[in-house]
Amino acid sequence: MIHYAMTFALACFGFALILNLYRVFRAPGVPDRVLALDTMVINTIALLTLLGMIEGTTVYFEASLLFAMVGFVSTVAYAKFMLRGDIIE
Repeated sequence: MIHYAMTFALACFGFALILNLYRVFRAPGVPDRVLALDTMVINTIALLTLLGMIEGTTVYFEASLLFAMVGFVSTVAYAKFMLRGDIIE
């Protein structure tokens, strides 16, 4: 039964990624696109974690940790670029 729930969750997060991708291309402004990209990072982390639970291996958990760190740094850098126009001072 838990396998069916995880498969359903994978499908839901995959569909959410598709909707986020649509929002990245059709967003009215730049902040909306940044928010959609950040949400895509969160959904990808959830997908990797679910894959790790289904497969029973820790490789996916490590990949999701790395993806979270890179996503956080890129979101902060892009937000700083939007506010100041320059990333490195």
